[in-house]
Amino acid sequence: MEARRRTETKPVHDVKPAKRISVVEDTAKASDALPLPLYLTNAVFFTLFFSVVYFLLSRWREKIRASIPLHVVTFPEIVAIFALVASLIYLLGFFGIDFVQSLILRPSGDAWSAEDEEEDNEVLLRKEDARTVPCGQALDGSVPSLPPRAPTVTSQKLFDEKPVRVTTEEDARKVACSHAVNCSLPPLPPQIPVVSVTTQKLLDEKPVILATDEDEEIINSVLSGTLPSYSLESKLGDCRRAAAIRREALQRLTGKSLSGLPLDGFDYDSILGQCCEMPVGYVQIPVGIAGPLLLNGREFSVPMATTEGCLVASTNRGCKAIHLSGGATSILLKDGMTRAPVVRFSTAKRAAELKLYLEDPDNFDTLAVVFNRSSRFGRLQGIKCAIAGKNLYLRFTCSTGDAMGMNMVSKGVQNVLDFLQTDFSDMDVIGISGNFCSDKKPAAVNWIDGRGKSVVCEAIINGGVVRKVLKTSVESLVELNMLKNLTGSAMAGALGGFNAHASNIVTAIYIATGQDPAQNVESSHCITMMEAVNDGKDLHVSVTMPSIEVGTVGGGTQLASQSACLNLLGVKGASKEVPGANSRMLATIVAGAVLAGELSLMSALAAGQLVKSHMKYNRSSKDVSKLSS
Repeated sequence: MEARRRTETKPVHDVKPAKRISVVEDTAKASDALPLPLYLTNAVFFTLFFSVVYFLLSRWREKIRASIPLHVVTFPEIVAIFALVASLIYLLGFFGIDFVQSLILRPSGDAWSAEDEEEDNEVLLRKEDARTVPCGQALDGSVPSLPPRAPTVTSQKLFDEKPVRVTTEEDARKVACSHAVNCSLPPLPPQIPVVSVTTQKLLDEKPVILATDEDEEIINSVLSGTLPSYSLESKLGDCRRAAAIRREALQRLTGKSLSGLPLDGFDYDSILGQCCEMPVGYVQIPVGIAGPLLLNGREFSVPMATTEGCLVASTNRGCKAIHLSGGATSILLKDGMTRAPVVRFSTAKRAAELKLYLEDPDNFDTLAVVFNRSSRFGRLQGIKCAIAGKNLYLRFTCSTGDAMGMNMVSKGVQNVLDFLQTDFSDMDVIGISGNFCSDKKPAAVNWIDGRGKSVVCEAIINGGVVRKVLKTSVESLVELNMLKNLTGSAMAGALGGFNAHASNIVTAIYIATGQDPAQNVESSHCITMMEAVNDGKDLHVSVTMPSIEVGTVGGGTQLASQSACLNLLGVKGASKEVPGANSRMLATIVAGAVLAGELSLMSALAAGQLVKSHMKYNRSSKDVSKLSS
């Protein structure tokens, strides 16, 4: 009999062993050992797999929202993980072997066509085997010795074996007989180790579980008081982990959830030892941009961090009015940070003697040399004294470069106090700060003498811009400013508060640029002036701010977000050309933004638009509590 010619090559010797393997498997199926019918068993494992996946995804979503580490697992979650692994192993073992191998092996079209022609090959070999009995006997004797193999082995061998081309009937008989005599099968290719991969993954998670157990012990130590919460960073050497442990201990101690307070996404190493102690998370504040603000011939995009709706929009409108009118001009009047210690003597006479000594110009150079040792930027500018009985308050003023300068001036003051002990040994230093500075409190001394940077900013707003952009008139603005900012504030006994809302703009810029928000108290001291010029056609508006306390180095200015906002303004870090130039520039920008904010709010009040604008920009119909959760 002559075999049919085929264009593709086929490993004939593997076809018959594969068919015999399948015959053996048909006699005893693995599904016969199952307690349930096969379709019910499959349904159970399908249901178990998808149920467990849904449960774990729901739990992980809740942990992410609550900022709970994913490796912290409960007993139900452990059971769910094992159920997931078990169902995955079953489903892969029952359904996935052929599919996975097909993905890995990627057979060619010739290999797939070999399966379709398998029956033809079997008929051919059967005819050849019938002519030679020893070959048939050898084939019959080889079947019992073959162990059951997976059906996918045949396909694998079709790809690996070198093809044998059958050209004649004689060649086919030789091939059949030769392979029949050699009854041993080639070694099987290794199957995909599904169980091994899953087991390895579980082993990889063990270090996380061990770390969780260790964290649990640390949390219990914090709760029991044996380990102080403030020492977690130094004990663990990991600021992020310390914050997470402190956070969990706090939740257990108070019984209150911190799920809305983010934990991840912040560099806790950057605040260690300089910005915040014992952190448990961070607060998110949106940053808006007002501008461009045209100030001294330059344009600035002003970052404002705030949660008050309409504030950025209002300031932006003021910037537009200033820009259309040719810009604003800002002038720095004074630059000096202050610190005022309080000392006490046995008599008022001795206190007065020290006062006269410090205010004597002949002694200033000596005191300046002592003071200036503390820093290469700190330079003593003056000392102002105030006496109350036998107590003396010494108000030191010095330049501080691009730093806000509180620590710098405090070190210089300490040097001077140590020096004075030589000639005034009976001097008792009560405190390095006696509130005559005055820091973070409204005080007339700051309003009169200034503290930090003293700035005045002005602009002439064209009458057409007042009408078209600000939607009011020059006369209305002048009248409102006199009755509100000047007379109204005087009636209230205001101290440095002769303005509409300077603190709004100051605080928003301070938070965005890493300043001390508490210093908005004295930094917001401002008097807003408005008057008609050019025969009443245009508006002259100005703000005078005697105590803007800002810096571009140190403190919160080093954090990534705040540093980016300073970079946006072009005042990031210390000035390399002129020490202190960046901080002075920032102070003038603050004054310019306050001018824009004052101009826009006063216009809204004069036009009766305040309530309408706040209803539009400061109200939300969304349920924020649900969004945050």
